[in-house]
Amino acid sequence: MNPPPSRSLHPGAWWGWALGCAVVAARTTNPVLLGLVVAIVCVTVVLRRAAVPWALAFRMYVYLAIFVMVIRLGFRVIFSAAGPTVILPLPVIQLPGILSSVRLFGPVSAEAMIGAGESALQLAAMILAVGAANALANPKRLLASVPGALYEWGTVVVIAISVFPQLAESVSRVRRARQLRAETGRGVHLIKNVLMPVLSDGLDRSLLLAGAMDSRGYGRQAQVPATSRRWTSVLLVVATIAIGVGAYGLLGAGTTPIWTGLPMVVVGLVVGVVGLRLTGRRVSRTRYRPDPWQGPEWVVLGSGVVAAAAIIIVGILNPVALNPAVGVLAWPSTDLAALAAVVVLAVPLVVAPEPESDDVPVAGTGDESAETIRPSALILRLGRVPTSPVESRP
Repeated sequence: MNPPPSRSLHPGAWWGWALGCAVVAARTTNPVLLGLVVAIVCVTVVLRRAAVPWALAFRMYVYLAIFVMVIRLGFRVIFSAAGPTVILPLPVIQLPGILSSVRLFGPVSAEAMIGAGESALQLAAMILAVGAANALANPKRLLASVPGALYEWGTVVVIAISVFPQLAESVSRVRRARQLRAETGRGVHLIKNVLMPVLSDGLDRSLLLAGAMDSRGYGRQAQVPATSRRWTSVLLVVATIAIGVGAYGLLGAGTTPIWTGLPMVVVGLVVGVVGLRLTGRRVSRTRYRPDPWQGPEWVVLGSGVVAAAAIIIVGILNPVALNPAVGVLAWPSTDLAALAAVVVLAVPLVVAPEPESDDVPVAGTGDESAETIRPSALILRLGRVPTSPVESRP
């Protein structure tokens, strides 16, 4: 049996799966379940990302997740980590003057650090889930797949989530240029030779993107009465607020009123559908090459939805399995249903096809984060001889 042909999965499927990972991480503080979510996300990115520039941004999300965990644990140590089992007897520092009621440091207990570590790991898992979506989903295809009624908001969202991929690509370009020039500056010279070129390159790319979008008709509207435009804007704003309140109610189940959960989500969806129908009348878009949505896309998207729904049900039936107490030093108990809900997130490793291999790294750099270009562009670049030092810069 021949293996399925390699192709890039639809970006909407990857984002749906990643949001499912984030919901699962947000519903539990069990370190076993969170560690499993982190492992599945990282392995999926490593095995299913293509050799494209935006895939390099996942490393930045990993650094950000580690930084958040360190900051969370550090603040817990600074602002009291008392508890029955002391593992680090630090002295207490009493602030003078009007801050005399504030006490810093003090004995560090294992219970306090475990609690802080669980919340830090939860936030790190959510950050990695968003980073996985950025690394696996093509932002250009995502923008092209946005419905016509949402193209204005979709444009803003796609540009916002592509900031990290653009910075990662700029950093790799600048670093490769510095390696070719044998530059090893440190300290202040590093800021001048790396930070400023990265910011300049990012600004140039933003201007090019704005010009390209303007030339392709983004931002143009049909002749619609002002009253209809105002009603459409009001409906979309109300829908956004309702869905946001409903999502907060669902994530904080048990600590928020019942009406802030599912009822608000339903109201937001109904109002949003009405607003989208009105918006669709004033937007006219054509597609030269529609993006296919096939069986693997449905399975990958369904795995994220099923995992999120299952973890919510497990939280209602057995909340202790998702949020174990940290008052007693013991290995956290896990539920088979909760483990099964998390394992569902690994379905893309089996179902998702191999990514396209039409992008190859530039040879001769010896760095896995080198810029990637297509074979045709590589042949043209290899046959090109720069005529000046300025021309060879990124």
